[in-house]
Amino acid sequence: MVGAGVIGLAITRALAKAGKEVVLLEKEKAIATETSSRNSEVIHAGLYYPHRSAKAKFCVSGKQLLYQYCEERAIPHQRCGKLVLATNKDQLVDDLPSLHEKALRNGVNDIKILSQEDVRVLEPSVECFGGLFSPSTGIVDSHSFYLNLLSDCEDDGATVILRSKVEDANIINNKICLNIDGSWMSSDVVINCAGLHAHEVAAKIHKQNLEADDPASSSKWQPPKQFFARGTYFRLDGKSPFQHLVYPVPEPGGLGVHATIDCSGNSTKFGPDVEWLDPNTRPHEIDYEPDLSRKDKFVSAIQKYYPTLPIERLQPDYVGKNTQELFP
Repeated sequence: MVGAGVIGLAITRALAKAGKEVVLLEKEKAIATETSSRNSEVIHAGLYYPHRSAKAKFCVSGKQLLYQYCEERAIPHQRCGKLVLATNKDQLVDDLPSLHEKALRNGVNDIKILSQEDVRVLEPSVECFGGLFSPSTGIVDSHSFYLNLLSDCEDDGATVILRSKVEDANIINNKICLNIDGSWMSSDVVINCAGLHAHEVAAKIHKQNLEADDPASSSKWQPPKQFFARGTYFRLDGKSPFQHLVYPVPEPGGLGVHATIDCSGNSTKFGPDVEWLDPNTRPHEIDYEPDLSRKDKFVSAIQKYYPTLPIERLQPDYVGKNTQELFP
């Protein structure tokens, strides 16, 4: 297993519980320090995904399993609920009913349509024309969750090795051989959970096919073309004005600049926005410093549903990351 983010930890846990011998390699000095550390900690209900898609299926069933796991382990979490707001009349007529129907088709049966007055009862600071309320959307202390996954992995016999970067790889006699900081190890199966660096690990494993003489060979592995986007977050200093997650209607490329709270109720994050990077950008070239010049765009987006935003309290927080892959 390569990559000790949340996906790598979860798969390692499942395999170890099934009695498999698993070694989890992580190039950083701690688990979940890259992509998994840069998220809004939201437990999504499954509203947005296409009907019968894998994302819809696993989101709806997965949230129940995640809530159950958090309750069993006393991991801080809340079913705080989410509001999805129509900030203009067109969204009230077109977008909200469509989203409501999609959620129902996905099995999110607790979704409710709210009037402007209903929303104001739940969130007095919010302005909108109406909204949807998803009571099964929630938040989780992600780092506590990751540490519990790690504990399960080790309790069930998995070996987690930090500071272990895959430098090279070969396939020899149907074994996958990985060069880890100068030492070679072999495995019957390698599961690649290296996040934004997964294509680099895959290219090392498949390099013999990439170097094949016949470029038209059907067995030649084709690396995906990756396109990266940055997502900036701003935080609101001081006590949160919200009791729920507050989202605008989704927009192309993302879910819009939304407001999330933490389990303490004392923090509000706004974001992320979507900033597509140059197509030639590689993972190690991504700048994770928040761009202060984006504040005006954030203010404009937030004020559509939170017009009394105290602008002086809005401060840059961190940058998340995302990737999309296009296969030839």
